[in-house]
Amino acid sequence: MELRDALRTTGSVRRFRNQPVDDETLFSVLDDARFAPSGGNRQAWHVIVVQDPGRRHDIAASYLDAWHDYVAHVLAGVIPFSPLASDEDRLAAAGQRAPAESLSVPDGFAETLANVPVMLVVTADLTALAATDRDLDRYHLVGGASIYPFVWSILLAANEYDLGGVMTTVGTRNEPRLQEILELPATTVVSAIVALGYPERRLTKLSRHAVEEFTTIDTFYGTPFRI
Repeated sequence: MELRDALRTTGSVRRFRNQPVDDETLFSVLDDARFAPSGGNRQAWHVIVVQDPGRRHDIAASYLDAWHDYVAHVLAGVIPFSPLASDEDRLAAAGQRAPAESLSVPDGFAETLANVPVMLVVTADLTALAATDRDLDRYHLVGGASIYPFVWSILLAANEYDLGGVMTTVGTRNEPRLQEILELPATTVVSAIVALGYPERRLTKLSRHAVEEFTTIDTFYGTPFRI
């Protein structure tokens, strides 16, 4: 697959055919993805290939609980888990928890996570991250720059093998439970859960903002960059 095609067709896939992904293919995906950049080339990621049915079930149950919180925020009309959320936003979301649970469907992604062909949990070693925004009086974001390019590379590499997948961070809502299930060291945190498999339907056209909608010249409020 040409790189330009891969960039334009690697969307989120949450429904998979009932077809296993062999270990050789998954190994090749990870072997290609490992060349992602990271701060100081410290490669602070660790990938757990979750195969044990019991652990998959427990991870999925923890994820579903977090997903209900996510949906509750949507029902309350607020951005889920926004770092700028007010106390009123949080209370409004909490009040929608029961309605969110009632919307659960048996064949939803969160409800069937335990059965995805490939379940990966990508973790980050906090001792290896250079988080240059650590001391700023705001939400901390930068440390993820040493992890998420690798996660994205997994999805790009998977596309080459006709696989699809999705990176989801919803599970980190219940990170202490995931740390227990996966026996993570104290300085290791969960970055994402990645599901992979052969898609039920191959995406060919993705909807995204045009370049001039998110790019400006010289300042945030500068004129749009266009040709």
